[in-house]
Amino acid sequence: MTIADDDIERVTIDVRRGSPTEDELAALIAVVTEAYTGEAAEAVADDRRSRSAWELSQRALRQPLRRDLGWGRFGG
Repeated sequence: MTIADDDIERVTIDVRRGSPTEDELAALIAVVTEAYTGEAAEAVADDRRSRSAWELSQRALRQPLRRDLGWGRFGG
């Protein structure tokens, strides 16, 4: 797989101490790039939606009152 020059993001590296060789910098970039690529590939969000604690604990809505039954012995 080849990557076009337009698709490559440029990264700058600032060496704070020491004087690494070009081979050492190339190895560092290769290792960090591989680790980042692997982590990005594994970091996939789960598509399943889990029920929250609120949804698990809430009760169903109350059924509407049946007006045709009357009020027990007080019905007309």
